[in-house]
Amino acid sequence: MKGWIAAAALAMAGVAATSPAAPPAVELVLAGTPVQGGALLGTAPKGTVELRFNGQLVPVDADGRFLIAFDRDAAPQARLTGRLADGTLLDRALTVAPRDWRIERVDAPLRPTKSTEAFLALRKPELERIAAARETVTDAQGWRQRFIWPRIGRVSGLFGAQRIYQGQPGAYHGGVDIAGATGEPVVAPADGVVILAADRPFTLEGNLLMIDHGHGLNSAFLHLSRIDVIPGQHVIQGQRIGAIGATGRATGPHLHWGMKWNEARIDPILLTGPMPQN
Repeated sequence: MKGWIAAAALAMAGVAATSPAAPPAVELVLAGTPVQGGALLGTAPKGTVELRFNGQLVPVDADGRFLIAFDRDAAPQARLTGRLADGTLLDRALTVAPRDWRIERVDAPLRPTKSTEAFLALRKPELERIAAARETVTDAQGWRQRFIWPRIGRVSGLFGAQRIYQGQPGAYHGGVDIAGATGEPVVAPADGVVILAADRPFTLEGNLLMIDHGHGLNSAFLHLSRIDVIPGQHVIQGQRIGAIGATGRATGPHLHWGMKWNEARIDPILLTGPMPQN
């Protein structure tokens, strides 16, 4: 009897020793810290069939990689939710770090802009073309890359900078400005597909070029003196795409580089790192 009990105990110990380990936790992995004006690459678990960021559907590639970004004025809290094919639910709360924007307080009233009927007649189709371009879905994979600066030079305007006129905020600066001389080359900061190449100067943006980097991420290059690519063309990182200019509403030659992820305006410097020294 004692021998049987001992054998049973040994068998039980063997089962315990060889029983499979608990499956790893299913989670959404993000590379970096959420911050206003920033973007993050992430990896979803295998078998993810749906992913949402604050309720907005986020595309997930076959390898699980995805992209999310945070507007300049993003709220302090955000949420990633998802679902696996077996019904498992994913849920991750995100705390979005605030930024210290460059704010200039001006002791003068904000002057309202006066838009004439002639201006509005020109502007409406331009805005429609920009909106249509941003709705374009391409197979671009530049969103996976580490971005480079489209032009090396002095940063003359920061993303997010804003003036406050006697307590009333003006519009913030939606991109970075890089000083340069007319005709100096501009290159693609990452792989992409041209979604807009103005055939004539827009009223504000001048010669406007827009490139889609995939997954809702796109770049806009304003005030160009020349555009060297055409709509639908695939471009690679570092390829020449145009030249600095002062077309449209510009006080002098420079490159304005703006970026958006869907409707969120983001800061290019958070994708490139600091401007390299000449």
